[in-house]
Parts: sequence; C-alpha cells; structure tokens
Amino acid sequence: MDWKKEFKSWGWIIAAFAFLYFTGLLPVIQGGLQSVLLSTGLIKPSIETPDLTNKEFDYTGQFKDFEGNIVNLEDYKGKTVFINLWASWCGPCRAEMPHISELYKSVKDTPDLEFLMIGLDNDFEKSKNFMEGKTWSFPTVHASFGINRSLQSESIPTTLVVNPEGKIVFYHEGMSNFNTDEFRGFLLSQ
Repeated sequence: MDWKKEFKSWGWIIAAFAFLYFTGLLPVIQGGLQSVLLSTGLIKPSIETPDLTNKEFDYTGQFKDFEGNIVNLEDYKGKTVFINLWASWCGPCRAEMPHISELYKSVKDTPDLEFLMIGLDNDFEKSKNFMEGKTWSFPTVHASFGINRSLQSESIPTTLVVNPEGKIVFYHEGMSNFNTDEFRGFLLSQ
C-alpha cells in the first residue's frame, strides 16, 4: 500500500469537508440533497391517526414574526393548524421547506386552515436572515418567548396538525414531503 497516496487522498477529502463546514455550505448542500430525495416521493408522512386522542393542544404562547409583530397562539383556536418546528442550521428542515411551501400555496385560500412555521434558532436574527431572500411562501415566526409543552419535541423538524377542536391529530418527527395528495386530503378533511 502506498501510504503517501492514501494520506494525500484522505487529506483532500478532509480539506473539502473542512471547506464546506467552515464556509457554511455544508447544511446548504445537505438540505439540497435531502430535498432531491424528498422529491422522489420515497419519504412521505404516514397519515395514520396517532393515538393522541387525549392530547389537547396548549394554545398558550406568543411568537414574533420577522417584521417584529407579536403572534398569539390563541388566535389559532377553532382552526386547523399545520405547525412545523425548524432551525436554520437543520439540513432536513431546509430540505422539506420547498415542499411545505408548495403545499401551503395549494391550500392557503382554505377557510379556517392556518400554517405556522416556527423557527427555533437561539438568535432571532439567524432565523430572520435565513428566511430572507427565500421564495418559499408560508407564515413564519420565531420562538422568541419559548415554546409550550405541546410544541416540545425530541428532534427537528417536527410537524403537527391541530384540528379545530384543539386536538393534535398528526405528529411527525423528522423530514417528510407533505406536498402529497394524500396529506393534502387529510389536512383539508380536518
């Protein structure tokens, strides 16, 4: 084995990875690759009704939109709400956002159906800067004041749907392509 060649090969691989990591391009590339994977339709949400029949959604809490306005969670009572928890550094979050945007565009005129994309970055400006210049279309806020017990999750992205009666009817941790006819039908049937 030629150790010099081996060392040189690994050196180039490590240098490329370090370049992507330190320039901040690694999450962008990861998100892009994951978005392509989602576009294939191989990863879709399971529409099976979760056993959350006794789980009522907690509407206490406030968020800040990127114009600095306060958004009260209580304002969503009596509506179907699609909620997604994300962060700017999260590759899977980046991957599913274009698909959520397409879903939102197809149902945004539906009465009493709301979307709420909640940024969880520690810094409001990071979430705001991440969203600037994106062509995605959906209501986005930042968890500047924290999140309540109903929004606590072990991982991000996390997506949940709350029905007009205030029950959590869908809960999914991890990325998925929600822009499917099956999921759209589920959402509209709430």
